[in-house]
Amino acid sequence: MSATIVWRAVLISFLLAPFVAAQSGGNQSTTTCNLEDGRQVYIRYTPVSTKQERFSNGKAWAPGGTPMTLFTEAQLALGTSMIPVGAYTVYPIPARGNWTIVVNKNVTSGAAYDEKQDIARAQMETAQVESPSETLEVAFAHVGNRCSLRIYIGKTASFVDFNAK
Repeated sequence: MSATIVWRAVLISFLLAPFVAAQSGGNQSTTTCNLEDGRQVYIRYTPVSTKQERFSNGKAWAPGGTPMTLFTEAQLALGTSMIPVGAYTVYPIPARGNWTIVVNKNVTSGAAYDEKQDIARAQMETAQVESPSETLEVAFAHVGNRCSLRIYIGKTASFVDFNAK
C-alpha cells in the first residue's frame, strides 16, 4: 500500500472522528467495500425495524432519523457525477417504481436534508423480493473497481453502482 493512501486514511480518520462519535449511536452498522488497491468505501447506517420505521415516497429518508454516512478513500463516480475522497451523507429516496440515491456534502450532525448540498444523484434498480427483510440491510457487492450498494427493507431491494477512479 502506498504511503499516500495510508496518509489519506489517517487524515480522514482524524478529520472525521468528531463526526463519527456524534453519529455513532449504539445501534449503528457498517458495510465495507475493499478495492483491489487497498482503498476502502464504507457506509454507516442505522438498521431500523420495518415495523417501527416508515418512509414517504418521493422524500429523502434518514433511517432512524440519522442519514447514512459514506466514507470513501477513492474518488467515486455515481451516474455522471464524481464524488471526491471524503465523508458524505447518503439519502435513499423511496418511490413506487425506482428508488433514487442521493449523496450530500453536509455531514453536520443533526442537520436537516438540504437538496442544495447534493453532489450526486442516481436512479437505483429496484425490485421486489419474496422474503421480506425485518430490518434495514445495507451491503456492498464488490466487482473490479465497482462497489454495488444494495439496500433491502421489507420486500424492496434497490441497487446502485459506485465506480472507483
